[in-house]
Amino acid sequence: MDHAARAAAAQRQTQLTKPPGALGRLEAIAIQLAALQGAARPALDRVQITVFAADHGVVAEGVSAFPQAVTGEMVKNFACGGAAISVLACELGARLEVVDLGTVNDPGPLDGVLRVRIAPSTANFTRAPAMLAEQLQQALAAGRAAVERALANGAQLFIAGEMGIGNTTAAAAVACGLLGLSGQDLAGPGTGIDPAGVARKAAVIDRALALHAERLAEPAETLRCLGGFELAAIAGACIAGAQRGLPLLVDGFIASAAALAAVRMQPTVRDWLLFSHASAEPGHARLMHALDAQPLIDLGLRLGEGSGAAVALPLLRLACALHNGMATFAEAGVSGKE
Repeated sequence: MDHAARAAAAQRQTQLTKPPGALGRLEAIAIQLAALQGAARPALDRVQITVFAADHGVVAEGVSAFPQAVTGEMVKNFACGGAAISVLACELGARLEVVDLGTVNDPGPLDGVLRVRIAPSTANFTRAPAMLAEQLQQALAAGRAAVERALANGAQLFIAGEMGIGNTTAAAAVACGLLGLSGQDLAGPGTGIDPAGVARKAAVIDRALALHAERLAEPAETLRCLGGFELAAIAGACIAGAQRGLPLLVDGFIASAAALAAVRMQPTVRDWLLFSHASAEPGHARLMHALDAQPLIDLGLRLGEGSGAAVALPLLRLACALHNGMATFAEAGVSGKE
């Protein structure tokens, strides 16, 4: 965090040809990015989007409307350019990579997909911890490695997406464990289950919380016992981004649960996170409150993949463009406020 760059950006905002505060949060975004990038005039020309894909053992409890094979099938769809995030990345000129951390339906080697397979799936966390200790470390390391690749390519912003049937259950369970809430507080429809399915999901989460109760005092253990490979990878990316000075634009419910885990593990991570959108998943508002975050947009999105963050990216770019491109009162020969 560069306080001199923040001060310089804030001073520039007072000189631009507009009433102070007239551009609202766009002004604050530009100042925040200036501080994070260490530049009085921030830029977001080079953006990295990494989608982490993984399967979940808890799917055996009937928590999803879609079959588990979809995870591997969607990895193929990402590679072929047919997924929402593929289209968005192309339109935005962002670099897109997919990291296969372990899917039951193995798609095999694919162009544009890194195979960092830890296991075909996590364990069913209603019966055992979702991950072994070494598996958690592998997933965290996968997130760190993605940030390092992004930096090597000159990225100025990192977006972490995810794909994994059952991962709204895992994300809700992790958030419940971190916040001391019940399954009913955070369980939502995910991919489209009905109210009976949501109640079943909440009960599954409560069973897992009871099973692992003695381990939930530690955030890393909460992530290990209740999370997934892709959630841990996103948490690892958040921590690495903060350590290496790369801002992250956080997506919706699942990415926010992973971000909360990262912040609980390393509180300084919070300064490096921007929050893109208000997810339609009911529990997301609780996560935003816990993270003291105000999302940029609310379009009723709940797809995941990093899609909500990608949709919000143009707002950040416009904030930079206005900050950098507007004339000052002196440059334009316009009278300032008396």
